[in-house]
Amino acid sequence: MSPLGPWARRHPYAADWIRILLSVTLLSLVTFEGVVLARQPSTPHAAVWVSGILVCLSAAPWPRIPLLTRAWFAAAVTWTVTLSLLFSNLPLVVWGGGEAVALLVLLTQVLLRAPARTAAVLGPLLALGSMAAPVRDADPGRFTLLFSVLAVVVTAYSLLLRLQSVQRVRELRAVRSAERLELARELHDLVAHHVTGIVVEARAARYTKVSAERAGEIFGRIEAAGDEALGSMRRLVKILREGAEGADGSAGTAPVAGLREIRELTERFAATGPPVVLYVEEGLEARLPADVAATAHRIVLEALTNIGKHAATATAVRVGLRTVPAGLEVRIADDGGRPAKLSENARGGGYGLVGMAERAEALGGSLTAGPAPEGGWLVTALLPL
Repeated sequence: MSPLGPWARRHPYAADWIRILLSVTLLSLVTFEGVVLARQPSTPHAAVWVSGILVCLSAAPWPRIPLLTRAWFAAAVTWTVTLSLLFSNLPLVVWGGGEAVALLVLLTQVLLRAPARTAAVLGPLLALGSMAAPVRDADPGRFTLLFSVLAVVVTAYSLLLRLQSVQRVRELRAVRSAERLELARELHDLVAHHVTGIVVEARAARYTKVSAERAGEIFGRIEAAGDEALGSMRRLVKILREGAEGADGSAGTAPVAGLREIRELTERFAATGPPVVLYVEEGLEARLPADVAATAHRIVLEALTNIGKHAATATAVRVGLRTVPAGLEVRIADDGGRPAKLSENARGGGYGLVGMAERAEALGGSLTAGPAPEGGWLVTALLPL
């Protein structure tokens, strides 16, 4: 985005006034040349004057006339007049200084806004046209040198701004790509856990004989899990609508989950699955950074979701958080069991483990997962403090 963008939005009519001022300035310069400096007006002087007026009008950014149309027209006019005067061998006192300035203005617009291939052809035409205009003069040396230097400076500066603009676009695309990836992670973390619980409960009720009372309990848990999933989706949509800025104007970057949510998470999981033993080192919550706590919460949530999918008959789950010399250690272990009877769509595509590893690596940590020596499955994450 241009740095003048906010200012332009606060002053909606400023562009019109700047356009009028630029046009009046360039036309005044051309008129001064044609009326005051031309001591003996002639047909060549009239050609230079008309060419200057047309090119100056083309240089002003008129909204209804595309830039390339104005630029091609100006290049055609200036080169037609320049070549006709050179071949007629009539040196002039007035050669079109205002026209040369207008060509530089157009050159800047073309190099900044035109497509690369068009700018590669039209840019040199405008630059050389500005450098060739002083050749119409009876003594073109000093003016030709001046506008040659100006053309080189304007070209170099415009290309530098174009490269910076391209780099900004690339950075914005990278940021948007990262935001989409983060959104995918959030959807997986916040919704998949609850939806997996719903599917597991429904499959269990389908393949086993349950009494009416037991069925009521299962439906109650399914209802609660569905409510949690909908609530998580609503919170995510609310965050997306509100953007990155809080209501008080401060950046809304504070993590939304921590150790307290880990306790609530394990309690909900134990209500529908195997019992969970949670160990949190004493005093850890007070000295744990918020971003590390949020990452630990996401890792525990994903690990419990995987236990519900791949170790449905586990009889115990242990979750521990403690500090070690390398930082915060997060351990989630189960005693194994048979996978839940889920469809391939419900079972997932293996992105949960990848997402946990990415979250740990984003903080400079690491994550390992695999069979535990005593049986079952063990997930260990080390998050630097």
